[in-house]
Parts: sequence; C-alpha cells; structure tokens
Amino acid sequence: ESTFVFTNDFPALLEDVPEPPASDDPLFQSAAASGTCKVMCFHPKSNVTIPIMKQAEVEAVVQRWIEEFSELSRKYVWVQIFENKGAMMGCSNPHPHCQIWASSFLPNEAAVKDKNFREYYEQRKSVMLLDYAKKELDKKERIVCSNDDFIALVPYWAVWPYETMIIPSRR
Repeated sequence: ESTFVFTNDFPALLEDVPEPPASDDPLFQSAAASGTCKVMCFHPKSNVTIPIMKQAEVEAVVQRWIEEFSELSRKYVWVQIFENKGAMMGCSNPHPHCQIWASSFLPNEAAVKDKNFREYYEQRKSVMLLDYAKKELDKKERIVCSNDDFIALVPYWAVWPYETMIIPSRR
C-alpha cells in the first residue's frame, strides 16, 4: 500500500559475525564487521519512480527513511541510505527502491571525511559543508535547486554524471 522495507536477500553485511583471531602483528590486523542491509521499495507499483509520485507518497518515503535511520543508528555507528539506479551501478532490479546499510564501523571514505571535517572546524571554527554551500550559491554553476532550508547541487568533486548532494542551509 505504501513504502516497503525488507532485509536484503544478498546482504553485504551480516548481524552475527565471528570475532577474528587476535594478532600481535601490525601488518595482519582485522576486526569483525557486522551490520545489516535493507531494501526499501518506494511505491507498490514497480513502474512508479519518485519524480512521478504524489507529494504524500514522497513524504511517506522520507518519513520511512527517518524511521529506519533513527532505529538503526541506535545500534550501529554508520547508517547510509542510498539509491542505486541501473545496471552500471550494480542495480539488479529496475523497480524504484533504495538500499539502507548500517554497520558497526565507519567506512574508510566516511572516516576520512569525518577527520577532515573536524580538522577544518578546529582550524576555522566554521562548518566546512556550510562554507562550501555558500561558495556554490555564489558561483551558481552546480546548483540543482535550493530553498530556505536546503541546497541540492552537483559537488565539485562528483564522480558520476548524475551525482548530487543535499546540504542544509544552516546548522
């Protein structure tokens, strides 16, 4: 009848994983990586994508993202909600859906970003993404859309031609 969330049949992360054996060798270190992977179908009809959904249906998707994030972040340090479209992105099903991955660890890329955000703040006493958003709003080269609360843009460092980022307008 609306959005539907279920555990991925072929998850990249599992909740119950064994602890690896301890090692004193600095070159052979490992740690358990536990987590869960969910799939969220946006709409009961498999041919209805977000751009053609009614506002209330899109709001139901966003509300479910909030609920899933809130629940999973109580147990896991990392929760990522993302949509992967098309075979090029490894998407096996054409119906409109997203992935929700939660893990017991911060992925490498997120850990590097977290470190850089902290260092930027410590040096400048300002928030890097807010500073970046202001510069993008001044340039008006990569803005997709914006309002009083959020800016959607194609990041300067985008890898994919359809990559976008949503940044809040304030802390």
